[in-house]
Amino acid sequence: MNLDLKNKKALVCGSTQGIGKAVAIELANMGASVTLVARNEQSLKQTKSELSTDLGQTHSYLCADFSQPDKLKELLDAFMQRYSPIHILVNNTGGPASGPIVNAKPEEFLLAFNNHLICNHILAQACIEGMKNASYGRIINIISTSVKQPLPNLGVSNTIRAAVANWSKTLANELGKFNITVNNVLPGATNTQRLATIIENKAAKTSTEINAVKKEMLHEIPMGRFAEAAEIANAVAFLASPAASYINGINIPVDGGRTGNL
Repeated sequence: MNLDLKNKKALVCGSTQGIGKAVAIELANMGASVTLVARNEQSLKQTKSELSTDLGQTHSYLCADFSQPDKLKELLDAFMQRYSPIHILVNNTGGPASGPIVNAKPEEFLLAFNNHLICNHILAQACIEGMKNASYGRIINIISTSVKQPLPNLGVSNTIRAAVANWSKTLANELGKFNITVNNVLPGATNTQRLATIIENKAAKTSTEINAVKKEMLHEIPMGRFAEAAEIANAVAFLASPAASYINGINIPVDGGRTGNL
């Protein structure tokens, strides 16, 4: 099985913590040169220093705020003049705040739409031409199992994640003929800061002990534990590899079996 990413260049969003950082580390371990994307430059420098260079990789970073899509586009236009082609694009952005959909304000949907779908689209458009010229492209979107089964108390997230999944499928249909695949990885409950925040918020709103909230969540997972970020990264890394050349336009839950449908 060919999992070699030597001489491939990857751009990984949200890559200074959690799943995004785990993805960047794994792609570098497989030989890719990785460009990290996040808001905090100090965290970007620190993460860059942790990436493997054992196979001669050269890593870089792009400091960008996804709440400002126009500025992201400007940064990418300049970046691509120096770093194109990008062979692997990993779209990954922190999810919207939790809460019932009936309480969501219109501006919450607009902000999440910009952070997720619009920025994903800007990033993809910046990379696609280079992928076509290289006859190799992987666009991998880290979304959520909510695209298959909406999750309680995540109204805005459920809505926006579904939009991203449908955007992705449409893109996959259009780009397959160029040897560019577009797929979605759907993490379940994963040991990240976002999960900790969700648990804390639920505990506070329901006046429940944090451990009781965790126990309730774990009860829903057949494997009886939360995922580690590296386990999600393994799925992303496989999809990024030559071995996944004929996998296109799909959603892959990595959730320990929690999702209640196929």
